[in-house]
Amino acid sequence: MTRSDDDSPADASSATARRPRARRRTLLAGTAGLAATGALGLAYTDGGIPTDAFEPPEPDLDADPTLIAHRGFAGENPENTVAAASAAAGRDVPDSRRADLVEVDAVPTADGDVVAFHDDRLAGRAGGALGLTDAEGVVWETDTETVTDAEVLGSGETVPLLADVLAAVPADVGVNVELKNPGRTDLRSGEKLSGAELAERTAVWRPFVERVVGILDDHDNAVLLSSFCEGALAASREVSSYPVAPILSGSVEDGLEIAREHDAEAVHPPIDLVRGTPFAADEVTGGVDLVETAHAEGREVNVWTVETWYEARLLAAVGVDGIIADYAGLLDRWPW
Repeated sequence: MTRSDDDSPADASSATARRPRARRRTLLAGTAGLAATGALGLAYTDGGIPTDAFEPPEPDLDADPTLIAHRGFAGENPENTVAAASAAAGRDVPDSRRADLVEVDAVPTADGDVVAFHDDRLAGRAGGALGLTDAEGVVWETDTETVTDAEVLGSGETVPLLADVLAAVPADVGVNVELKNPGRTDLRSGEKLSGAELAERTAVWRPFVERVVGILDDHDNAVLLSSFCEGALAASREVSSYPVAPILSGSVEDGLEIAREHDAEAVHPPIDLVRGTPFAADEVTGGVDLVETAHAEGREVNVWTVETWYEARLLAAVGVDGIIADYAGLLDRWPW
């Protein structure tokens, strides 16, 4: 599916949904109503709780950020599994705990199938100290049967095909697919590329992105494609009309330049790159107000990874559009 001016998400009623939908929270629905904030103290105690020098911003009672279930709320569910997707967004999930989007990672197997999995290795987390599954091997060097038989975190759930995760997500819930790896060890993660380098990286990603897009096209969910790698975003723009978002890691400026280069509908910074909260300092952000800049350029800001209601509260107060969270219910526990 080729991106065209006629089906550009910029012309849709939602910046990152391919079609309008009435939702409890609008799916990444633009940058109207941004919260205005002043300079906030950045004092931090050793335990990570703001000291008296930090004055929490006044809450915006109208703030209603999009709730994005990180790997299916990985803090409470076996990540990237069908069970996690169902627990995050199933029909029987209470509205206060139901995600607006389910975020899932995508990598290929040796057979070319796309599975929902985060790591390069089936059991290589924490330097091998923690087996994410009960199997061994690099995912893209391992046959599909072995990968999909691997048990995730002793939960009884196994590594699913991406299609199986999508089948577990109701059509009124969006899907954020992170293009994690096309099957290479030489990724150019977090780098702003240009010219021949970008063309070469786009070619590396294109076959995998085409497979992912083909799977997504069989489902009716709103879709957002994200990646740390510019080549993945460039390939996504070439082969689909789905909205895209660079995932920032280090440089705010590089992330914004990637977003501009590929007309991204959103940016996904880590929590420590969001100014106006006690989680970031100028030496990290480079003095750039990412939320203000992104909004001025018409992009939404979805922040990872949010683990507490307090983090969610402060992020909402400085105007972020979405939180990519490890736990459900964070947006309904604020003590306003």
